[in-house]
Amino acid sequence: MAGPIGRGVGFAFDRDTGVEARIDGLPIKSLADLTLAVPVQVIDPGIHKLIEEGSPRRRRWLDWAVFHVEHDFGEHWYRYSRTLRQRNAALKTRAADARPWEPDLVMAGEHIARARRAVLHELERHWRDVMVALDCPRADLDYIPGWPEGTTLAGALDRARARDEMRQTTTVGPHRADIRLSIDGKPARDVLSRGQQKLVAVALSLAQLHLLKESGALVPTLLLDDPAAELDATHLAAFVEQISTLGCQLLATALQPKIQGFPVPDRVFHVEQGRVRPV
Repeated sequence: MAGPIGRGVGFAFDRDTGVEARIDGLPIKSLADLTLAVPVQVIDPGIHKLIEEGSPRRRRWLDWAVFHVEHDFGEHWYRYSRTLRQRNAALKTRAADARPWEPDLVMAGEHIARARRAVLHELERHWRDVMVALDCPRADLDYIPGWPEGTTLAGALDRARARDEMRQTTTVGPHRADIRLSIDGKPARDVLSRGQQKLVAVALSLAQLHLLKESGALVPTLLLDDPAAELDATHLAAFVEQISTLGCQLLATALQPKIQGFPVPDRVFHVEQGRVRPV
């Protein structure tokens, strides 16, 4: 397949060896290289879990966009993750050895928080436009950094030191961040029906694609699994209209040859018992 900037990209998955990929005929050094070359967004019937479940899923949603918009984010996230592992290991063996890891943890962690806030601000603008287009319930979006507002990460680590030593793990930092969705001050998951959760989550995912399109640097691929599930005809039509404005490569799977509301595809494949063949 061709990458978004005209580069040749090929990849395969093996149960024993995992993912093998090449870019312009050369093996990749890490999956991050593949992600940068071919940004892929997925919308499937379980997308409502973005609203319904805990913070890890929402952090991954936000970090996908930050990774593609802020080009040094991956470096800072890798540094933070490595340092966090080292501090946690020290807390489990000799707590005093945890302190030397904190300057690097703070520097990388605060960079991550700044980058997330900046990108979420841009995402929210697109998200609200898509919410209106999909006729979603009005909701509010806030970033919770993973430590108390009004303090630095260094100060939060100091205040949490006794708790961290008791639990033998780092309890504050961007690895504990969340994106809070609320309606009239109440958690969205407590207010919205399953179908409404799906609409709001779809809007969040489409907002990312609009942001990447606006940046002009990347043209993502959108994977849709059973896109008509739990959407009535009106909301499905609005969803299709939003997708049509993105101009991205679209791959859709469905149980039926034709998907309601979608145009005739350029290519159709049939999958049966793990075998793929063109139709």
